[in-house]
Amino acid sequence: MRYLCLLAMLLVVMSGVSASQKKPNVVLILVDDMGLHDLSVEGSTFYRSPNIDRLAKGGMRFTQGYATCRVCSPSRASIQTGKFTARHGVTNWIGARSGMEWKREDPVLPADYRHALPSEDVSLPEALQEGGYRTFFAGKWHLGGEGSLPTDHGFEINIAGHHRGSPPGGFFPPYKNPWLEDGPAGESLTMRLAQETSKFIETHQEEPFFAMLSFYAVHAPVQTSKELWQKYREAAPVLPAGQRRFKIDRTLPVRQVQDNPVYAGMVETTDQAVGRVLDTLESCGLKDSTIVIFTSDNGGVSSGDAYATSNLPLRGGKGRQWEGGIREPYYIRYPEVTKPGAECSVPVTGADFYPTILELCGLPQRPEQHVDGVSLVPLLEGGSIPERPLYWHYPHYDNQGGEPSSLLRVGQWKLIHYHEDGRDELYRLSTDPHEQSDLSRSFPARTKAMAEQLQDWLVSVGAKFPIPDPRYDPMKTEAKFLRIQTSLWQQLEKKHEAMLDPNWKPNANWWGSTVD
Repeated sequence: MRYLCLLAMLLVVMSGVSASQKKPNVVLILVDDMGLHDLSVEGSTFYRSPNIDRLAKGGMRFTQGYATCRVCSPSRASIQTGKFTARHGVTNWIGARSGMEWKREDPVLPADYRHALPSEDVSLPEALQEGGYRTFFAGKWHLGGEGSLPTDHGFEINIAGHHRGSPPGGFFPPYKNPWLEDGPAGESLTMRLAQETSKFIETHQEEPFFAMLSFYAVHAPVQTSKELWQKYREAAPVLPAGQRRFKIDRTLPVRQVQDNPVYAGMVETTDQAVGRVLDTLESCGLKDSTIVIFTSDNGGVSSGDAYATSNLPLRGGKGRQWEGGIREPYYIRYPEVTKPGAECSVPVTGADFYPTILELCGLPQRPEQHVDGVSLVPLLEGGSIPERPLYWHYPHYDNQGGEPSSLLRVGQWKLIHYHEDGRDELYRLSTDPHEQSDLSRSFPARTKAMAEQLQDWLVSVGAKFPIPDPRYDPMKTEAKFLRIQTSLWQQLEKKHEAMLDPNWKPNANWWGSTVD
């Protein structure tokens, strides 16, 4: 690998083209379901992420970075289009039921939504391709199937991206993925995707490229090797006598402690995979000429699905309307512009990557396309951008206990409007970042004005809304929540405590990672 990198650098020098005359490369790293506090650079004392930490510290760390949705497909569509979810129409994870197909005990029917990335949009890779970039995608796509794959939206190469939101065969072979050949027994899917990305970088380093590494990790199924489970089982904090791992927050138990050794192993493998790509850039002499972006598509899974992590001190997690569901790691490193150790507290979102990348690459802006995103270059250079409203729209239910709602953030204020009953919550994030004190009654005028602003914007972009479910039976809802607060809660406590038992074993051969 080093020989290929040195040879390519020599050819560049011999041709009389300096690195500064080339367009910058772009590597966009997207992790699935990684919460803000799943990294040691963001305060975790259990998970270990030295490679992601060095990336965060090597450029600008945005301390109020947001996904545009609390679940995956919508926020991924926003990265590709530069639009908020209500505008591009992909408001739920693709494949989720809506309308009368929704068969749970809930007051309203989830709204319909688009089931593929809109073909009429000029996607980010399409814009870069028109600007002379080679384009590559590896990992989770989840923005449509046949006719709406990565190669239908501007990516020349697609490794492992298809319609599924989780790896069909898990994180070890056989992958059961039509767009990825199986590796040897025990291979890590996460490392394989990093290796494929590194291979692309080495092959195309002499020309400007856009590589998107979109990990399936740390999404369920939560799997790791026996060695990493053992490592983190021994490092897990010991809970005080009587302390529970879960707390009921309105609709479901929510994880309060980071001590899942299997999930911790997944975080470490993801970190190692990021390190592999960063090392490739350095060994090829591309570190200074490459824009590296790192983020996640929604908050960590603290309830529902795998109940894998805690997002504290943020409230909630994936699928939920509070900060834990939408606040993300958000880092941009480009040594030509950013300074090591820089931090920015301006609220930014995944829709901003599109115009930011275009400007950094010297390509014309497309304001008619990235309508809701703004270029963050002034912030990267140490300046400012005008304050703006940020909107979220999720007219759906989910597996994590979230409620159909729309959000508006203006400055320090955040409004949550609930579609079940029309109520509003108001939080002042500057003094209550953990959203413990609803101020809607204390500030009725502000609440009313923000609710009207939110509604006007939603109507202006053609947003879809839930409607009452004629089958709704409140008695069934009460019975469901009684089960949640008794048997489900108890089962979760026992299941997650068992993972720390030295004799715990998930299956016969640790998912194929090792053989006893």
